[in-house]
Amino acid sequence: MTPPLSIWVVSDGRAGIENQALGLAEAVQRLTPAEIAIKHIRWRPLFDRLPSALKTPAMLASTSDALTAPWPDLWIATGRATLPLSTRVKAWSGGKTFVVQTQDPRWANDRYDLIVAPAHDELSGDNVFEIVGSPHRITPQRIADAAPAFADRIAPLPHPRVAVLIGGKSKAFDLPSAHASDLGDQIADAVRTSGGSLMLTFSRRTPDAARAAMTARLSDLPGWIWDGTGDNPLFGFLHFADHVLVTEDSANMAAEAASTGKPVHILPMIPLKSGDKFARLHDDLQSRGATQPFDGTLDSWTYAPLAETDRAARAVLEAMRAR
Repeated sequence: MTPPLSIWVVSDGRAGIENQALGLAEAVQRLTPAEIAIKHIRWRPLFDRLPSALKTPAMLASTSDALTAPWPDLWIATGRATLPLSTRVKAWSGGKTFVVQTQDPRWANDRYDLIVAPAHDELSGDNVFEIVGSPHRITPQRIADAAPAFADRIAPLPHPRVAVLIGGKSKAFDLPSAHASDLGDQIADAVRTSGGSLMLTFSRRTPDAARAAMTARLSDLPGWIWDGTGDNPLFGFLHFADHVLVTEDSANMAAEAASTGKPVHILPMIPLKSGDKFARLHDDLQSRGATQPFDGTLDSWTYAPLAETDRAARAVLEAMRAR
């Protein structure tokens, strides 16, 4: 019998970064027998800001996981911290390891076997495979499996149940408290008019003032505003939701929500610079029927759920077979 594919998922351990590589690895595992190992790497502070070309494995922190033979069949990495290793692992493995980098590496792009990149980044190259958004771990089965843990609290809530995913400040967008208050008022009006309920979660990037302002305007609605304690109910929210509202600042949140097949309403934020990249993403999602700008109402529509991570996984296996 053919042994299972060995896959290393490599990142600096931050959840948002790791989940891209892990989501792609799990999608590969759904297509073929595979064993996944998670590897966290960190550079010693003295060397962390060095250009990738100057970093060597000797500069890794003692808290990094060991990267030694036997080398994996498939290396899936995400994030700037992994680049000096992703460009070397093929040589270390004697050509055995197939190297996949997610996101735009912006360095040595010709040295990876495959780059799985967001289409809105407009990256080109023979080894580039574009998808809508980024790879992620959300699938209908995963959110269904997570739902029972939260059913006691969510199932009694009245329909329509509205999941609200709030991002925060970034290089491209801001969420000042005044704007958060306005959004809170609009969301509250929509939920009250529909007779429904609210399921809200904030990002780690949500400013404290915006979090407080929005909570003040929404806390009297039936539902659940997650305060960060206990298990994260995000998957439960997505499973039980009739509508999903997502702030426009996160390509990941929008693409993940669109994988549910449920109406996704995009909440506007305050732009800090040209939003061409995000505009391309949201235009793409809207053209596929997945999203619409939030207009204060909770209209429903249907569309084929996005399954871009699965599509990328098929491309990875096809490229490995072709090699």
